[in-house]
Amino acid sequence: MYLNRIILSNFKNIAQAEVHFSPKINCITGANGAGKTNLLEAIHYLSMTKSFLPLQDRYICRYGAKQAALHGEYAKDGLLEKVSVSLCPDGDKVLRRNDKSYPRLSDHIGFLPIVAVSPADTSLIQDSGEERRRLMNMILSQTDADYLRAVKLYNRTLQQRNKMLKDEVVNLDLLEAFTQMLVQYGTPIVQHRIRLAEQLNHWTAIYYEQLSGGKETVSITYDSDALRAPLAQVFQESLTRDRLLRYTSCGVQRDDFIFDLNGHPIRKNGSQGQQKTFLTALKLAQFTLMREQYGFSPILLLDDVFDKLDLSRVEFLIQLVAQEEFGQIFITDSNKVRLDRVVSSITREHRFFQMQDGEVVE
Repeated sequence: MYLNRIILSNFKNIAQAEVHFSPKINCITGANGAGKTNLLEAIHYLSMTKSFLPLQDRYICRYGAKQAALHGEYAKDGLLEKVSVSLCPDGDKVLRRNDKSYPRLSDHIGFLPIVAVSPADTSLIQDSGEERRRLMNMILSQTDADYLRAVKLYNRTLQQRNKMLKDEVVNLDLLEAFTQMLVQYGTPIVQHRIRLAEQLNHWTAIYYEQLSGGKETVSITYDSDALRAPLAQVFQESLTRDRLLRYTSCGVQRDDFIFDLNGHPIRKNGSQGQQKTFLTALKLAQFTLMREQYGFSPILLLDDVFDKLDLSRVEFLIQLVAQEEFGQIFITDSNKVRLDRVVSSITREHRFFQMQDGEVVE
């Protein structure tokens, strides 16, 4: 699977663009603020109906425009697949595949698998567990529709339970019904996340060792209330506390991944370079798991990979992803000479694009 052509209109700082891509490596260069990341965001948007950055849809439309539009043409399983998205600043969004609208945006998730590596990934280490849960959901929702459905139902039930706990008089029978539903939806979520943590731990350690030269060891462990006791027991034991706090204080909405370097939290003990290497290894692990699940390679976005990685690690990374099993790749860098030297020394299967003020030139 690869993206053959993209057409953009009023997407962030890109007024109009039509770009034909290489099925292998695509290099996008330009000064900071030229729109390199915006182009990668557009590609991600066609797969996930949202940016890989924590950005609300109202900021996607170019300033002053009434609508933004994206159109992508993909080669997939020997067929031409057309995917289009139109969105307005007020949040109205329409997604079409081969000119047919989706009844639900979530039905599209997983059709065009994608993995993004970005400087914004530092939030996975520095910020709260919400960012790491978002990563869990992004990976699992692309590979398992049942998981995505369970998360949606769990979150909806959680909102209803929390609303009830705020009432002056709580209907205990209805509260119990909501609790049982949280157990029903939450149990498979936990099972999926346990398996995901084990797989990510395995592959992240392998890629980190390759990228770092085996100088340190890293690990990923899953933390959940459900690992201490069955969910039904967890909710029962917290019932009195929940009624006092007037919200649900336990459950899978509190799950987290613990990232360690040499047995200590990487957030406190890892340098910027070590953290960037870990995050790159983590995303490569995500890529490998998704490739195994799909039987073909997801699209890989590498945004500003030279940031806080020394040149030897970047060269190894490019050499690694240039291998046949990695499929189509998009790389951005502000230094054209540097990117050209690294990529051209490894493979001839590439195209170069220059961005300036939202315009793309091959």
